Amino acid sequence: MKYFTILLFALAFTLGCNDEPETPTPTATAQPNILLILADDMGKDATSGFTEGNTKPGTPNLDRLRTEGLTFNRLWVNPTCSPTRASILTGRYGYRTGVKWAGDPLPTTEKSLHQYIKDGTDGAYATALIGKWHLSEEGAVATPESFGIDYYAGLARGAVQNYYQWQLTEDGSGSLQTEYITQVFTDLSIDWVNSQSKPWFLWLAYNAPHTPFHTPPAAMHTQGALPDYTDGLDPTPYYMAAIEAMDFQIGRLLEGIPTEVLDNTLIIFLADNGTPAQVAQAPYSGSTVKGSLYQGGVNVPMFVSGKGVTRQGEDNSLLCSTDLFSTIANLTGINEAVYQDSYSFANLLTGGQGSRTFQYTEMDNGTTNAWAISNGKYKLITGADGNEELYQLEQDPYENTNLLIDALPSEAAEAKSVLEAELSAIRN
Repeated sequence: MKYFTILLFALAFTLGCNDEPETPTPTATAQPNILLILADDMGKDATSGFTEGNTKPGTPNLDRLRTEGLTFNRLWVNPTCSPTRASILTGRYGYRTGVKWAGDPLPTTEKSLHQYIKDGTDGAYATALIGKWHLSEEGAVATPESFGIDYYAGLARGAVQNYYQWQLTEDGSGSLQTEYITQVFTDLSIDWVNSQSKPWFLWLAYNAPHTPFHTPPAAMHTQGALPDYTDGLDPTPYYMAAIEAMDFQIGRLLEGIPTEVLDNTLIIFLADNGTPAQVAQAPYSGSTVKGSLYQGGVNVPMFVSGKGVTRQGEDNSLLCSTDLFSTIANLTGINEAVYQDSYSFANLLTGGQGSRTFQYTEMDNGTTNAWAISNGKYKLITGADGNEELYQLEQDPYENTNLLIDALPSEAAEAKSVLEAELSAIRN
């Protein structure tokens, strides 16, 4: 296998932000290619290198990216996919964009990371998004191209009914596909990258390992001869097989990029939210993973390695998904450390300290409207209905004991007041 490296970035939030999109200052500096890989529904309990979960998939390509690069342990995303995707694409929180739950459409007034990079580099970068979109549906006015993305091909909706029979949207039109979707996204990515003559930014959004549970092609996984999935079967090996198939395709992608191009590429791998309830593993439960504001829903894996990354090992800086916007922009040569709700953590790739002192995330599914904020030690979850939960994450990392059940010690009471003040500053 060729030498390759990966960059896994975390997601972030910003305080005291302007609401109007800004235009960055152009730069003529030669910059690396950026490859952002986003997995769909993959928590720490399903990822090698983390203590959560007992059953892990075989992922040699992700393992190599992790061991050769930097693991960010405290990245926060949103509980479901669309808000996380919108936060990366815009650098703004969901309550600003209106994307607060899966399926919420992104307004065309929002400025995308792809457009921001093109403006800020005076068109030096080619940009693409391949794979799952889920910020508008087929036929909607808000197409990926309407956000300044040069090339889009993929799945407009949130999921497929069949990994082997699905609708591909490309160049504004749809076509029925009968090849395995994870492989098709990889093929499209290889073709696009190898057709570029200038630096590029590619966001590859796999829909794996999102449901439906299924059996991938045998050559792509190590889970054995799985029968077709039906209700009543244990979904775990099917879920693991989908992750292994994605890892197999990541290996194909990296092999398919010429060595000299890969040597000048930063790679980012992360997940959009935690594991689905059907396959959640201890210490998580079905109510503390995807769809929840608990750690199993919002604290996801992220690995980083590649061009310009001189650190290896683990980093415990506080990060949010919005932070990917300004970080990736920085890496293309745009000198904006803070943009809207996004703080750049590009400096962490070589050393230094993180700039974020609080993490923020949110959800609003029409029934539950709530927010979470943390300073790394304490975490406060607040609902619009007035319900609150407070956890001491250093002693209780999986949120088993709500401190508000009893009278608060002085330190916890002070921390709650600080978190409430920061939450008010963010949302008002």
